[in-house]
Amino acid sequence: MDILRAEMEKKRKELEDKNLMNSKRKYFRRGDLTAKELEKYKSNLNQSGSDAATSSKDLQEGNKAETDVKHNIVPRQEVINKLRDRGEPILLFGESEIDACKRLRKCELLEPEVNRGFRNDLQEAMEQVDQEYLNDFLKSNSSGNGTKTKGHLEKPSVTYEEIFEMAKKMGRGNREHDMSTIVHFIQLLLFKWDDQLHNRSQEIKMATKGKLQGATYAQTQVYLKPLLRKLKNFSLPEDISDSLTEIVVHLLNRNYLKASDAYLQMAIGNAPWPIGVTMVGIHARTGREKIFSKNVAHVMNDETQRKYIQALKRLMTKCQEYYPTDPSRCVEYQPPSAEEGGSEL
Repeated sequence: MDILRAEMEKKRKELEDKNLMNSKRKYFRRGDLTAKELEKYKSNLNQSGSDAATSSKDLQEGNKAETDVKHNIVPRQEVINKLRDRGEPILLFGESEIDACKRLRKCELLEPEVNRGFRNDLQEAMEQVDQEYLNDFLKSNSSGNGTKTKGHLEKPSVTYEEIFEMAKKMGRGNREHDMSTIVHFIQLLLFKWDDQLHNRSQEIKMATKGKLQGATYAQTQVYLKPLLRKLKNFSLPEDISDSLTEIVVHLLNRNYLKASDAYLQMAIGNAPWPIGVTMVGIHARTGREKIFSKNVAHVMNDETQRKYIQALKRLMTKCQEYYPTDPSRCVEYQPPSAEEGGSEL
């Protein structure tokens, strides 16, 4: 009670100091108290504001020359172009040109490469193809004869008929023979694809569709490098090599429907747990024998494996184009056109 009585006396004294209560008045208006507090606040604000204004004025005058020297180095037009390249507004509301230059510097420090996040490997491949076409054009103008470029692949030493004979011994336990046959077949398809692209007319090469075809080939060639390296070193995992052997045998027999089924079996699998779960409890279950690594989705293992599996599908499509067969054994059958260079029967 003593603490409460002391607090009441304190509040009463504050109200008497503000001339809101006296011995004759026992009550006061809330509006009068608010007006007194607002008046006191304005008086304190005016006093501190005048001091701050003088100090800020002196500081602004003292640092004006230094600010101009630091931020007027970059011309205004260059600041505008750089901000537009980054998708930033050239001037915000209430912003000066110096503040815009500061904002540009901040963006350059936080994001040094503005277009890095919007690029992908296909775009880089297209730029590489554009540069190769430009080099070929300059070289042809300087020399005057249509020589082939450095990027043209050499003709493989093994023909299609020899690969077909080698494929008859595939799938019999000799993994080195199987991998060698797969390497020869992939190199043959890459050569035919490269030869088809180089034999196009200059108008088709410089068109958007032609550039996209060249970029797709360049990307596929890069994607297949890890696969070819493992095949040549005989270090490819057994489950993938078995699936590739089955795919190549079907392709050489021109049964593209079965080859597509084998490809889907390798890419996405048919396991109940495609990420490779082999033990889901402490007890053995019925159907556990179905969870083999061959049935697992290999496209989910890592990015490198996903890329060369995707590139393999492109080669399968090209193989169907170069070596056509009955429509009943094709996948999305399309008759070969003369513009694509024809096909071998």
